[in-house]
Amino acid sequence: MLEIIFSPRSLAVVGASPDPERLGHVVLKNIVVNGYAGHIYPIHPTATVVLDLPAYPSITALPEIPDLVVIVIPPQHVLPVVEECGKKGVKGLVVITAGFKEVGGEGKELERLLLAKVREYGMRMIGPNCLGIIDTVSDLNVSFAGMMPLSGEIALMSQSGAMCTAILDWSRAQGIGFSRFVSLGNKADVDEVALLHAWNRDPHSKVILAYLEGITDGPGFIAAAREVTQQTPVIAIKSGTTAAGTRAASSHTGSLAGSEAAYEAAFSQSGILRARTMNELFDLAMIFSYQPLIQGNRVAIVTNAGGPGILATDAVERSGLKMASFTPETLTFLRANLPVTANIFNPIDIIGDARSDRYRIGLEAALADPNVDAAIILLTPQARSDLIETCLVIIELSRTYGKPVATSFMGGYSLGPSLEMLSVNKIPNYTFPERAVQSLSSMVQYSTWRQRPAPTYRSFDVDKERVRKLFSSVRESGRVELGEIEAREVIDAYGMRLPQSRLASSPDEAAKIAAEIGFPVVMKISSPDILHKSDIGGVKVGVSDASSARDTYELIEYRARKYSPGARIWGVLVQEMVRTGREMLVGVTRDPQFGPLVAVGMGGIYVEVLKDLAFRLAPISELEVSEQLRSIRTYPLLRGVRGEQPADIAAIEETVLRVSQLVTDFPEIVEMDINPLVVHNQGEGAIVLDARIILK
Repeated sequence: MLEIIFSPRSLAVVGASPDPERLGHVVLKNIVVNGYAGHIYPIHPTATVVLDLPAYPSITALPEIPDLVVIVIPPQHVLPVVEECGKKGVKGLVVITAGFKEVGGEGKELERLLLAKVREYGMRMIGPNCLGIIDTVSDLNVSFAGMMPLSGEIALMSQSGAMCTAILDWSRAQGIGFSRFVSLGNKADVDEVALLHAWNRDPHSKVILAYLEGITDGPGFIAAAREVTQQTPVIAIKSGTTAAGTRAASSHTGSLAGSEAAYEAAFSQSGILRARTMNELFDLAMIFSYQPLIQGNRVAIVTNAGGPGILATDAVERSGLKMASFTPETLTFLRANLPVTANIFNPIDIIGDARSDRYRIGLEAALADPNVDAAIILLTPQARSDLIETCLVIIELSRTYGKPVATSFMGGYSLGPSLEMLSVNKIPNYTFPERAVQSLSSMVQYSTWRQRPAPTYRSFDVDKERVRKLFSSVRESGRVELGEIEAREVIDAYGMRLPQSRLASSPDEAAKIAAEIGFPVVMKISSPDILHKSDIGGVKVGVSDASSARDTYELIEYRARKYSPGARIWGVLVQEMVRTGREMLVGVTRDPQFGPLVAVGMGGIYVEVLKDLAFRLAPISELEVSEQLRSIRTYPLLRGVRGEQPADIAAIEETVLRVSQLVTDFPEIVEMDINPLVVHNQGEGAIVLDARIILK
C-alpha cells in the first residue's frame, strides 16, 4: 500500500504556487527538477500555469485520479482537501503542512479529525508537519529539502525534519547515498512500524536507519523489527532517554528504570543495532550497505605503521572480536615475501616505506587465509605511499575474496582523491582505526542475531483466578498497593517458593506461631501503608524464644504507630528464618510505550548502591532470560569465587520467567519488587523473602 506513496504514477501538489518564495513552489520545483517521470498536477485556486505545468483549481478538476497528493497549504484548509481526495479515490497523501498536534490545543483536535478522514477513505498518509519524502529509486523528491540525496542502498526514516536536512547535506559531502528518505513528522498515520513493514525485503535497501524521538506502539515496533532484522539490518539512534525521559516511581525497579532501559531492552530483543552518536549511525550504515555480511569474528589487520596497528589490536580485543591466527602456510608466504623487518603475525606490519605491491602481499595473504573473516587496512601517508594504486589493490582484493574489509586512511590533506575512490567503490573508510573495529563488531553482533534460534517461552501452571479475585478485593477496598500478605498470596499462586509465614494479631499469638514454625524466626510489621519496614525499625531478625517474640511484637507495633501514625496496622508477620544465600532482586515497572519491563540484579541493601540491574521486556524467552542474567556486572559472583559453590542460576531464571508470565497475564500490575530473592547453592532453589506489588 505504501508503494503508491514512494512510486506514484501521478501526483498533485495542493498549494503549488507561482511565487518562488512559497513553500508549495519549492516542493513542486523539487519534484520537477529531480527527474520524476510521472504526471505532475499543480493545484492552485487562480494560477493557470506553475513552473510551465498546467495548473488546476482543485483535485476534482484533474483529468485523472492521482496516486499521490502532496498538501502544502495552511492547516485550516487541509481537512476539506483531504475530504475531496477521499471522495475522488486518492490513496496516498503527504501532508507537509504544520500546525497540528505539535502546537497542542486546537491543533491536536485538528490532527485527530485529519486522521479520521484518512481512515474513513482508506488512504495512507505521511505527516502532517513533515519535511516530506524522497525516493531515489523512482527519482521522486516530494520535500522542501535543499538537495536530492545521492542514490544508494540505505533507507532512512526520521522523526525530525531538521535532522533530515542535516543528514542529507552531510551525506552528500561524504558520498553516502540513499534509496528511501522519509521525514515522519507527527506520524499520525504512517509511523516507524509501517515503514519497517514496507521496507522489509526491499531489494533497493541493504540497511534501514532510524532517528527516533518516541515510539507510540512499542509491542508493534518490536514485532515488526524482529521480522525485518532477520533479513535487513536496522540501525537506530534514539534521543530523549536521559533524565528527562525518566519518571518518579516508588519501587526499587521503578526508580532505577526509565525510558532508556526500556529502549535498550526493546532494541536488544528485536535485533536492532543501537547507535549512540550520529557518527556511529553512519559508520554502521557504510559497513552494512557497502560490504558483505561478516561470517565470523576473526579479524586481520594490515598496516604500514606500528602505532595504529597496536591501537587497532587493542580495539579488537576490547570489542569482543578476535585477532585471527594465521595458518602456517600464510606465515610462510608472508615471511618469504615481506622484508625481514616486517611483522608477519597479526597485525601484519608491512612497515612505513610500503607501496601498493606490499599492501597486495599482506592483504591477499590475510583474505585468503581460512582463519580470517574480515580485514582492516590501515595507512598513514608516507613519502613513498602510492595512495591511488593502494586503493585499487584494496578494491580488487575485496571483490575477489568477498570478505568484508574496512580501511582507516589516517590523515586529511593528501587523502582526498583516494578517499573518494574508496567511497565510489563501496569501501568504507574510517578516520581512526577504533571506528572501523566498532563497525565490524556491530556486524558480528547482527550476524549472531540472525543465527539465533526462534524464541521459546515457558508457560507455568499457575492459579490466575486466585490472583484475579485478590486484585478485585484490593481495588474494592480502595487501595492500589497490596499488603505483604496479599503479595505473598500472588507469589504463591504463581509457583514461587515462600518461607513459612503467618500473621499474628497479639504478642501471645506471635509467640505461639513462632514456636510452631520453629525458632529462630523473623518478625516484621504488616501494613499496606509502610513501604520500607526496616527504615522504621519494623523488622527483627533472629527472634530466638517465646519471650523475645512477645517483646518484639510490642516493640515493632510501637515503632510503626510512632513513625507512621496514620498507617493501617494489620499485625505482625512471623516468618521462618531462611538460611543465608545470595540476595537478588526481581522487579517490574511498566513502561508507557513498551509495557512490562522486568529487572534482575543483586538485591537486598545493595540494589540502591550498585544499581546493577539488567532489563528485558515481558514476555521473556528462555534465551533472553539467560542473556539478561549474564549481562549484570556481578554475575561472576553467582558462578562462585574463591572456592564458593555456584548459586542456583536456574532457579533465578525460573523466578524471572514466572514473574514475566505474571505481569503479562495481569497488565494492571504497574510496579513489583521481589527483594530479596534468597538464592541458595546450585540445585537448592531460591526463596522469596519479601515482595511488593502496585496496581494501576
